Amino acid sequence: MPQDTITVTDNRTGQSYTLPVENGTIRAMDMRKIKTGPGDFGLMTYDPAFMNTASCKSAITFIDGDKGILRYRGYPIEVLAENCTYLEVAYLLLFGELPNEAQLKDWVHDITHHTMLHETTKKFMEGFRDNAHPMAMLVSTVAALSAVYPDAKNIHDPETRLLQIKRLLGKVPSIAAFSYRHLVGFPYIYPDNDLTYTENFMNMLWKMVEPKYLAHPVLARALDILFILHADHEQNCSTNAMRAVGSAQADPYLATAAAAAALSGPLHGGANEEVLRMLDEIGSKENIPDYIEKIKAGKGRLMGFGHRVYKNFDPRATIIKRTAESVFEVTGPNEKLDIALELERIALEDEYFIQRKLYPNVDFYSGIIYQAMGFKPEMFTVLFAIPRTVGWLAQWQEMLTDPEQKIARPRQIWIGNDTREFVPMDKRGK
Repeated sequence: MPQDTITVTDNRTGQSYTLPVENGTIRAMDMRKIKTGPGDFGLMTYDPAFMNTASCKSAITFIDGDKGILRYRGYPIEVLAENCTYLEVAYLLLFGELPNEAQLKDWVHDITHHTMLHETTKKFMEGFRDNAHPMAMLVSTVAALSAVYPDAKNIHDPETRLLQIKRLLGKVPSIAAFSYRHLVGFPYIYPDNDLTYTENFMNMLWKMVEPKYLAHPVLARALDILFILHADHEQNCSTNAMRAVGSAQADPYLATAAAAAALSGPLHGGANEEVLRMLDEIGSKENIPDYIEKIKAGKGRLMGFGHRVYKNFDPRATIIKRTAESVFEVTGPNEKLDIALELERIALEDEYFIQRKLYPNVDFYSGIIYQAMGFKPEMFTVLFAIPRTVGWLAQWQEMLTDPEQKIARPRQIWIGNDTREFVPMDKRGK
């Protein structure tokens, strides 16, 4: 008997089945062999929220939650955040290798020259109410680009796919900035091709009457690092949405809009905004012990602590904490940071949180940094969506070129009624 197998005995029939094990998994379809008789559909697995189900094979992002490891294409996130720009990392995620100097120059040029939005798209955004949430505007406008670029439907042509990828990476920051300017009532600012990716985004956000907007280099670099940290994170909720919608062969604009819609939820991309609300509720360092006791009594959650996959420190949180220190050297002291640091210290010394492996995650500090840099809380999820776009697109492209992938179609376990007799209207009860 091969060593890489598992033997399952069905106690209902006494029959045993030998199933192959590959990469620490068994194929769910192999379970269908386990039947009580010819008319039996076969065994299925039941896994709400996909807690222990692999839906794909991927070579993009590796996470070891127990050891606190995150790697893009084999490179530790710490190394990339220290040495690369966001567009370098975007190239790596999409193509599997870091670019050389010439490749990076061409790549940056191509993305930069896709940042302009068609005037009809600008007018589309002007049609939103003046209090429209930026995330709703982002999702809707990205979906609307499907009508602007009908060639995107040719998803099986590699050159056409690459063109849409460049368009999306260029235009999502422009859409995000326009949505912010719409919210605050300022005129839209067009892209400036002389600036870097993050500098240009900051220009479109905050330029007023000055002839040339110049971002603070420390803040621009901090935003670049935050974009790197958020670029991809394996098979999370929004990435799963991107792959599921993409598996129906929808174009990348519609699939990206679906992924962004998933990201908009407070349990996913909106978590850092919840951290700020928690810090506001605590109010001061003196109130932290009482707040901790309230959490331990089951009255609320400690936002920004714990993660579905990390049972150790989220490696991104360590990088983002260092980034926060450099940002506050520019923006000045921040009371929320003082509260956060003290909350982290107390929680990490408390046996309650240690036993439950609740460590700070990436959301714990990112919201504080964004607020210190001048972003409104409504923009936080949008700031997540901008860099995550490349992760979604890398996963989408990998899914399209994987011969094993088909249209996503989970099974269900029927718990409803058997066949029922129809009751005419005049014989139904009140």
